[in-house]
Amino acid sequence: MGEEILFEHANSNSTEFLIYTGHFCGYCTAATRLLDRKGLSYTEYNFDEIPNLRQSIVEATGHRTVPVILDIRNEQPVFIGGYDQLQPYLRQRS
Repeated sequence: MGEEILFEHANSNSTEFLIYTGHFCGYCTAATRLLDRKGLSYTEYNFDEIPNLRQSIVEATGHRTVPVILDIRNEQPVFIGGYDQLQPYLRQRS
């Protein structure tokens, strides 16, 4: 079920990244600011606003903390991880 939701979100967005966040999350804010600074587009889904979404995304990725970030620029979504993984991921691809 979780992977289906990920693919649905990836396929229904024309942005470059998906980011799953939570309220009062400093790392989430830092991740969105980094993407903004790099001029990269993203769609944000907030776990606190969408019931049961967190469980589905944890099932699909195994990542239990926020943010959960995916690169959806290619046909197959690429799970990046959280903010700490986003920085080197973007450096490697610039």
